[in-house]
Amino acid sequence: MPEISRFLGIVITMYFNDHNPPHFHVRYEEYRALIGIEPLELREGQLPPRVLGLVMEWGEMHHSELMENWTTLAKEGIFRRIAPLV
Repeated sequence: MPEISRFLGIVITMYFNDHNPPHFHVRYEEYRALIGIEPLELREGQLPPRVLGLVMEWGEMHHSELMENWTTLAKEGIFRRIAPLV
C-alpha cells in the first residue's frame, strides 16, 4: 500500500488495483477512513472533525494528482508522492 503523502500525523495511502470508485485511505492515530476522490467525500470510517477538514483541504488542492495516481497505480503500479499540507 503506497504512502502518497504524510502531514501532521496523517498518513494518506492508495492500494494497487483497488476497487472503484476512485478513493484514498487515511490513517490518523487509531482512526481510519476511506475518502472518495470524485466527489471528494468521506465514504467509510471516521476521523476527528479537524483532521477530516485538513484531509478535505489537501484533497481539493491535489485532486488532479490523486486521480493521476489512481489511474497509474491501476494500470502500471506506479505512483508519485504528493506534497503534504503545509
